[in-house]
Amino acid sequence: MFSRNLLSKFGPKSLRRSLVQCAVEYDTGCNQIIIKTTQRENGDQRKGKTDRKGLLPIISGSLLGAAVVSQVEPEEEAIKSDPKETVRSSFPSLASLLPVVSAAEPIDSGQGDKTPPPPNKPKSRRSQFNFIADLVEETAPGLVYIEIKDTGVRDYFTGQPVTSSNGSGFVVGSDGLILTNAHVVINKPRANILVRLQDGRVFAGRVEDVDVKSDLATVRIPCKNLPEMKLGSSSDLRPGEWVVAMGSPLALSNTITTGVVSNIARPPDELGLQGRDVPEYIQTDAAITFGNSGGPLINLDGEAIGINSMKVTPGISFAIPIDYAKVFLKKSADAQKTGGGLDSSRRYIGITMITLNPQIIEELKTRIQIPQNINHGIIIYRIVLSSPADNAGLKPGDIVTHINGKPIHGSRDVYKLLEGKEDLNFTLIRDQTKFHQITVRPESPH
Repeated sequence: MFSRNLLSKFGPKSLRRSLVQCAVEYDTGCNQIIIKTTQRENGDQRKGKTDRKGLLPIISGSLLGAAVVSQVEPEEEAIKSDPKETVRSSFPSLASLLPVVSAAEPIDSGQGDKTPPPPNKPKSRRSQFNFIADLVEETAPGLVYIEIKDTGVRDYFTGQPVTSSNGSGFVVGSDGLILTNAHVVINKPRANILVRLQDGRVFAGRVEDVDVKSDLATVRIPCKNLPEMKLGSSSDLRPGEWVVAMGSPLALSNTITTGVVSNIARPPDELGLQGRDVPEYIQTDAAITFGNSGGPLINLDGEAIGINSMKVTPGISFAIPIDYAKVFLKKSADAQKTGGGLDSSRRYIGITMITLNPQIIEELKTRIQIPQNINHGIIIYRIVLSSPADNAGLKPGDIVTHINGKPIHGSRDVYKLLEGKEDLNFTLIRDQTKFHQITVRPESPH
């Protein structure tokens, strides 16, 4: 019999009243449970009728007995394996029937959700939205710091050559080829060029090729397996795109500035530049200053789309389009294969031109009603007096679609033809829809 003392601390009052009327006997020989109950007759009722609450002891005893069976068998096996456990009763303790909860274990809410928590905590906003930091981490190994040492002037205390200027560049060939601005590495008498990589190594560099009119140059260092900077395309650049300018302004190496593209094709004459062959510049509000020259202007795909060139005022800086630099690199590579340097001299015709893009073409069709089938070409913006173009009869406002029968898609096509030796036959539109043929004989630079 279960007594009230045994259940005084573990069961509610109603359970204690029920169990005192229920006796549970467990036969270890046959693994049977015998439940005996004592029914109390209500003196107020008729003979033969039991109390309506008589079923409660039976139900309670049955449930308790089932729990006993599930617990006794494992305990018997434990006793057989350990003879010292003979003092243990064949009836389990009540504590074994109660649920056990660890101190640091979450309690099941009863909804049956057994899904384990995610192994990794969710990403923070800092790790999700710092795309500029991810971009810099990806592209910075290809950036280099260029330092020009004047061997004619030495420091009084150390005796080492003093630094006369500095600039930036980036790796375009894993065999040690670096692209930078021409004004960074030329016109420096008694100059010694030092190139510092991102890992701290310093190499002596030599100028391999240079084009003064385009302000581009290549420098070679004796190092292999360098990380190359990916070259993108500046032809599909859009105003408003995010860009990152990398370089070493004011000798502060590995400096990062950000901004957007303000204009994709700024003519050099608007900047007051004379004698430059770069057809147009990329304008950005990313900070570019002395020392940034030669460094890459990078889009969000980690591709160089320009070469930092100059700053006019804070918020207005310019870069050379990478498509023009690709042409320079290809010609330089071809010239190196033939054993000579790049001949940067071109013939001269004396015009300033603007490449026609879809926006300009649509505006021209609206204003002067040019033919609807025109979708490429250049427009002559300015002509130098007494130049070959002026003497041949070209005029500002002429729209050139072909030269020597070849379609003209931009100013680069014109510059390429100027490197030849033949006369140039211009097919152009003047007076709205009238086509004209004008032949220009360029002047030789020598």
